[in-house]
Amino acid sequence: MEYLDSDSVRLSEDDSAVIIIDQTLLPLRTEYKYLRTAEEIFEAIKNLRVRGAPAIGICAGYGMFILSRGIISEDIKTFTEELKNIGKYLCSARPTAVNLPAAVKRMISAAERNKDLSVNELREILKITAENIHKEDIEMCRKISEYGLSLVKSGDGILTHCNAGPLATSRYGTGLGTLFLGKERGYEFHVYADETRPLLQGARLTAYELDKAGIDVTLVCDNMAASLMRSGKIQAVFVGCDRVAANGDTANKIGTSGAAIIAKHYGVPFYVFCPSTTIDFSCGSGGEIPIEFRDGGEIRTMFFKEPVAPDVKCYNPSFDVTDSELITAIVTEKGICRPPYKENLEKLFGN
Repeated sequence: MEYLDSDSVRLSEDDSAVIIIDQTLLPLRTEYKYLRTAEEIFEAIKNLRVRGAPAIGICAGYGMFILSRGIISEDIKTFTEELKNIGKYLCSARPTAVNLPAAVKRMISAAERNKDLSVNELREILKITAENIHKEDIEMCRKISEYGLSLVKSGDGILTHCNAGPLATSRYGTGLGTLFLGKERGYEFHVYADETRPLLQGARLTAYELDKAGIDVTLVCDNMAASLMRSGKIQAVFVGCDRVAANGDTANKIGTSGAAIIAKHYGVPFYVFCPSTTIDFSCGSGGEIPIEFRDGGEIRTMFFKEPVAPDVKCYNPSFDVTDSELITAIVTEKGICRPPYKENLEKLFGN
């Protein structure tokens, strides 16, 4: 499909900027932003102009490269220290998605492994590393989509939460990749997209992506999932995630855990789609995953001309943790992992 042929994050031809689709403006306007400074990259990640764990990682990789071009020192040790400071700053933009610190760590490791090279040669290594992060994500998304297709059949009703398509990743996406690949192969799905409060990624982004690709999509409020499942309209729930703990607990956009509990009650399979870059074996369980809390104004005022609630305190965690016992399977580029997750994730990834 033509829609899948472009990237939501990419490097400019002259290596001077990271180019992103500004997701805060979708679906009404499609605008590209050129990020050239550390502050611009930080702001884009912090304010969700670029979002989705894999896309954030790709943005950070390219960002580290273009910012390395602004490091003046020709001393490798000084160059590497400044690169680490840049990475630390970018990582502070958002805490939950593991892809952000993982991409930064990979870029720094590439610099440290090649400390015998000149600074110019090192910059070229950083560019190649960032490009590899991007290329690998494209390939992982394709494989994840293939495995996901074995879990469903044409005609199935699928519930999604948040956004895990090409905008959040590369090309096919994770949680939505199976739907795009299925469409290419003649499958007909009936997709119900949760609006996903309070930032409406499901309404603004998932519904937009699926409709643009010609996939049958119906937008629903977050609190309609139980009604849909009880009526038999949903045969599977597809979600992406921002971090998977070693025991299979997953962090995803707030509301995911509730959808998983409802699915368990009604006997609907609940599938989490993620590349291996999102699995954090250093994190034992979901209780160790740092949860981002955002401004309460997103609940009271965002997308409204006037506040829709009085000026009271707001509780606004950006993510929740879905306990592993609620997850039917975790779909990765290396295969479909089922419980017990701690043992089977380690077997699948050779840890």
